[in-house]
Amino acid sequence: MNKAIIGKKLGMTQVFTADGAVIPVTVVEAGPCAVVQKKTVERDGYNAVQLGYKDCKEKKLNKPELGHLKKANVSPKDVLKEFKFDNIDAFEIGGEIKCDIFADGDVIDVTGTTKGHGYSGVIKRWNSHRLKETHGVGPVHREVGSLGANSDPSRVFPGKHMPGQYGCEQVTVLNLKVVKVDTARNVLLIKGAVPGAKNSIVYIREAVKK
Repeated sequence: MNKAIIGKKLGMTQVFTADGAVIPVTVVEAGPCAVVQKKTVERDGYNAVQLGYKDCKEKKLNKPELGHLKKANVSPKDVLKEFKFDNIDAFEIGGEIKCDIFADGDVIDVTGTTKGHGYSGVIKRWNSHRLKETHGVGPVHREVGSLGANSDPSRVFPGKHMPGQYGCEQVTVLNLKVVKVDTARNVLLIKGAVPGAKNSIVYIREAVKK
């Protein structure tokens, strides 16, 4: 991986191509990100670069976090994230990464935290069917229904679709396309939808399965 950045999802809009086609795009404020730390095989067991994004007040960080950032001569950052770049020598501690590392037409993967829907039933969470409305079924028609055999195996198999927490989990969408890079505003226009609510943090990297 040679390209990666931290950003903030701003929302969705649409752009028009030269032939008049409409492309739905997600607007992401990508960077600028500061290079906070470089990790090496000799010292840490693996190669990676730690990036910091979004300035914050010092009072939001504890002393170890402030010391870690001051060592790199970086202002207080709200988000820290490691990326395993192929060539970490291309980055300097205290340096900056902007959205111009990407270009129009690049294929990328976007990771974010999906919207939380709280405790949800099987119809909303797993798209299950309702039970019959007649012939003695009920009084609840949106419940799970049968969970399995009674005497054997006398238990519920792991992975059974049941009610529970829906959403608020990390999801990565693969092979999205960068439609446009706006360096003046530090903005990427990405074709299609990316996980997360507005103003949520997303991680953008070069596609690994393109």
